[in-house]
Amino acid sequence: MREGISRPARKPTNPNFSSGPCRKRPGWSLQALNGAALGRSHRSKEGKAKLREVIELTREVLEIPDDYRIAIVPGSDTGAVEMALWGLLGPRGVDVFAWDSFGGDWVVDITRELGLGDLRIFMAAYGELPDLRKADPERDIVFTWNGTSSGVRVPDADWITEDRSGLTICDATSAAFAMDLPWSKLDVTTWSWQKVLGGEAAHGMMVLSPRAVERLTDHVPRWPMPKLFRMVKSGVVIEGLFVGETINTPSLLAVEDAIDGLRWARDIGGLPALKARCQENFDRAAQWVSQNKWCDFLASRAEIRSQTSICLKIVDPELGGDQVLQSVVANAVVARLAQERVAFDAGAYRTAPPGFRFWGGATVAASDLALALEWLSWCYREVREAVRT
Repeated sequence: MREGISRPARKPTNPNFSSGPCRKRPGWSLQALNGAALGRSHRSKEGKAKLREVIELTREVLEIPDDYRIAIVPGSDTGAVEMALWGLLGPRGVDVFAWDSFGGDWVVDITRELGLGDLRIFMAAYGELPDLRKADPERDIVFTWNGTSSGVRVPDADWITEDRSGLTICDATSAAFAMDLPWSKLDVTTWSWQKVLGGEAAHGMMVLSPRAVERLTDHVPRWPMPKLFRMVKSGVVIEGLFVGETINTPSLLAVEDAIDGLRWARDIGGLPALKARCQENFDRAAQWVSQNKWCDFLASRAEIRSQTSICLKIVDPELGGDQVLQSVVANAVVARLAQERVAFDAGAYRTAPPGFRFWGGATVAASDLALALEWLSWCYREVREAVRT
């Protein structure tokens, strides 16, 4: 049953749809890295200037308040989140909200590694959100703004009160530069360079509110603090961390790439332009889903669907809800898309339901995504026919 779908005549100009590391900005080439401070110490005048530029451009593009501090930290977004958990949690009870793989990792860290006793965990299955209204403003809150592996995001921050006593720790790695982040509601915000701006991996970013900085000096964790996590020395915040004096040695090649991505973001119109590009990609995907009844968004409701992590599930009645068969079909389709060189790395996250995942961040052209989805329709029906026969 081919349903009149023929092999598409055109292919995307760029088949890279990985959700991390993500596609480079339009027009990127190795020449963008010509100004890198290679062979120089990151403690040199030139090295420090490069790192400060990342921080200053980040503040400008994301419109971060002047009294919030920004740091470049090791270990990508994972390192940034764990740095915040180890350094800030403990004085209050903690509410953790999780609905994808990475949110689940933070639950493991807080329960098994930190061993916090006064802990409430609110978890939801892939495609759903836990009840955010249960957040207690007297307690610290840990959550992911956008679930990269589930395609589920928080619709807003209305559930976080302005006059809270606890801190909010937000993993925003697939949301920063793509969605509005209400800084007054966020005390710790983290992400990595490898997401919306298409930077290289291994480096993380952390933004701290004045309340979070105050917690750093007022609270001494009861567990050992690895050097990579230390933001305080002798009870005083290490100020150099927030002007580009990194804890460990960063890659100045990756730093140059981050500067290039940030300059591009600034020059095309900043955050509004980045958000518009992401929304255009999502709108193309939504139109495609409406025309292909065998497939649907993994996120159950429109208001929680991510504009960057476009996660799709198979709902084809001919497969009878058989997840084993769905997995076989999905894997074959992903392989076919790669073989045709129209979409690389388009499979669902390894712990998510069988399906597909296309990165729709600002560096992706909507026309490329539309073509890739046309190929997805054709490949799916080719594979399904082969399975049925």
